[in-house]
Amino acid sequence: MTEKRICILGSTGSIGTQTLEVVRRHPARFRVTGLTAGSNARLLIAQARELLPEKVAIGDENKYHEVREALAGRPVQVLAGEEGIREVAGDPSSEMAVVALVGFSGLLPTLAALEAGKEIALANKETLVVAGELVMHKAREKGVTILPVDSEHSAVFQCLMGESKASVEKIILTASGGPFLHLAVEDLEHVTPAAALKHPNWKMGNKITIDSASLMNKGFEVIEARWLFDMPPSAIEVVIHPQSVVHSMVQFRDGSIKAQLGDPDMRLPILLALSWPERLESPWGGLDLTRPAELTFLPADKKKFRNLALAYEALQRGGNMPCILNAANEVAVRAFLKGTTGFRKMSEIMEHAMARVPFLQEPTLDDLMETDRQARRIAEELIGK
Repeated sequence: MTEKRICILGSTGSIGTQTLEVVRRHPARFRVTGLTAGSNARLLIAQARELLPEKVAIGDENKYHEVREALAGRPVQVLAGEEGIREVAGDPSSEMAVVALVGFSGLLPTLAALEAGKEIALANKETLVVAGELVMHKAREKGVTILPVDSEHSAVFQCLMGESKASVEKIILTASGGPFLHLAVEDLEHVTPAAALKHPNWKMGNKITIDSASLMNKGFEVIEARWLFDMPPSAIEVVIHPQSVVHSMVQFRDGSIKAQLGDPDMRLPILLALSWPERLESPWGGLDLTRPAELTFLPADKKKFRNLALAYEALQRGGNMPCILNAANEVAVRAFLKGTTGFRKMSEIMEHAMARVPFLQEPTLDDLMETDRQARRIAEELIGK
């Protein structure tokens, strides 16, 4: 494997910073040529000074001058805004884009990277939730591979290696169940953002941690799996696995099941996505199977965690419905973190948006952009009442 040139979209977030840990571990294998951040100018500046990429972009245009002045005299071009992020994504200096942006913001940069013919290491599941058909069509058109970074999809990807699609009966995605797994339904009314942010196994950003607590994240992963692996919704199952050791499984027609196991450490699937088809040495892995432990599997309660049922519903209906779900969820999570809506109320906000935004069976990219705007407006109006 020769040196791989990568850009990291969302380099200051949880996945972005862990990607840089992987890069630092293998400096001869990876060269960072582009970095982007939303608003964390201080960390972006520090990363750019260390790595000297050709281009960086700060999404918050008000911080453009701060970044430019801090990097003055260095061979780094500074860009700003959504357009700047898309320019880094499509810049020919890199051959792979690590998409670690949060939410809907990952869609257009991913499309820009695909248009440039880049391999994608995808940590932004919302890109496929919102526009899975468009994104996968573009990847096929450009002959580009999309490598999953999510631990669950990375596990499925590995389990499917060397297998024919016809032999697969179903994909089984595992979920920890989050901090409220054993909480009664009525008690979910009173949970706080602080409690929801205490994930039992993983260290992640605030948005994905809340989504994990509500199982919205798992619902999005079901939609993502449908597009990544070209499987119908009926062949994608979710089971609760509190230990987060088995990251996902594939069941085959002959009844056998393949599972991928590992420590709950995102640096492992990141390393695999960056180095595939090679496997590089890792200082973070090494699951000790002799350590006393149990592996528990439970059915996912779609009545208790309504968001998971909403994701299946959106996937079954198709069209722009997953886009509506995602937009309303982003608004709802932001409101929950601010304390302006309740934990269970988030599901009501999404159901309301799914009922109000016009349904489109075959949306274009422009249609999806408009759907996103409408769903956000309707969700915000409901929260404001």
